Amino acid sequence: MKIKICGLNPTRDVQLCIDLKVNYLGFIFYEKSPRNVNLSDIKILSKYNRMNSAFVAVTVNPSNEFIKKNLVGNFNYIQLHGSESNERLVEIKSMGFKIIKAIKVKDEQDIDKHQEFNAADIILFDTPGMEKSLEFPKNLIKKIPLGDKFALAGSISEYNVKDINKLGINFFDLSSSLESQLGYKDHHKVTNFINKINELRN
Repeated sequence: MKIKICGLNPTRDVQLCIDLKVNYLGFIFYEKSPRNVNLSDIKILSKYNRMNSAFVAVTVNPSNEFIKKNLVGNFNYIQLHGSESNERLVEIKSMGFKIIKAIKVKDEQDIDKHQEFNAADIILFDTPGMEKSLEFPKNLIKKIPLGDKFALAGSISEYNVKDINKLGINFFDLSSSLESQLGYKDHHKVTNFINKINELRN
């Protein structure tokens, strides 16, 4: 079972997630987001011993200039939420990154779009609400391809993760469900969720 926690603060949240062995730590670079990372905070990330945690830059149609100036050397993955084509994924990979391509799912046809992105290392199936914590429809969860390459986002919490896991999903991406205040991760919720995952793993 793999876990990604998104919308982290470079100062507050990183060590906790590394200590809890969270697989992927997501940092948002999107000015409209309440979780947007200040570019001056990127350098803080270099002080951490990442252990087995990968750092992910979450972006929307990032330019080559932005990637080279801010992301190269600081992140293992770039997560793409824009209109990027498979060719664009190949371009970004050539700069030294692995790629997570997010697909907004409204209906079953959207799930099939993952076939267009064979350059992606991971496909993230997300709700159209992105950060607004819309619930992913159960009937569509059953249609998602299974395996380590495919992750699910959308109102996942310690209270429903067991039921979602029973549907075959074993890669979960969380953000707002781990907050008590908009944009601030609640460390108790993070810890409780990982404890729940560890229970399911055992």
